[in-house]
Amino acid sequence: MQRRTFLALTLPAVLAACGADNKWASDESLRRVRYSDPNEPTAITLLTVMGIPRGEGAHSALMINGSQRVIFDPAGSWEHPSIPERHDVLYGITPNFKNFYIDYHARETYWVADDTKLVSREIADLAIRSAEQQGATNKSFCAVSTGQVLRRIPGFEGAPSGFSPLKLRNWFVTLPGVTSRKHMDGDPANNHDVLLRQKNGVVAGYGKDGQLHANAQ
Repeated sequence: MQRRTFLALTLPAVLAACGADNKWASDESLRRVRYSDPNEPTAITLLTVMGIPRGEGAHSALMINGSQRVIFDPAGSWEHPSIPERHDVLYGITPNFKNFYIDYHARETYWVADDTKLVSREIADLAIRSAEQQGATNKSFCAVSTGQVLRRIPGFEGAPSGFSPLKLRNWFVTLPGVTSRKHMDGDPANNHDVLLRQKNGVVAGYGKDGQLHANAQ
């Protein structure tokens, strides 16, 4: 079994095709799945999909861990029946669903940059509200929309504008205290097998706690 590491990206064809999504989950569905991780510090994480081997940026997203954990996935294509969405904000991001999101994106042709800056609970919740007010994002505008969300947050006002996820990432990693991880996966460049692995509620190799287990199926 191949060990997996994780966090945001999509196929070029999917990324090119994704557009504004006007989904609006009910208040009750958001309350039902609300999740906060007491074992992780409050933080804002920029997720950037990076091409292999050229290193071009293909997609930008934010994972925000505050009073709850959400993913802002502008013009993204990942969805799950257990995850309610309002426009581009995905709610109920448990460790397992964080792994789902990453596993869906990582491919032999892409890796995911995970750049995290610790912030106060107040700033993290401001970031969530900024993402919620952004609205649905048109295709190819993921970096534009992510930059707009960041510029409304104290300490992130210098986020660049423009369409380049790589430019946005190059700026983000200059912020004081940012820590970076690289998530890679050798899967073929398709999503079908990933969706099959997710159907039973657990990414293959990971338990329901979101952690890697040698005997997990």
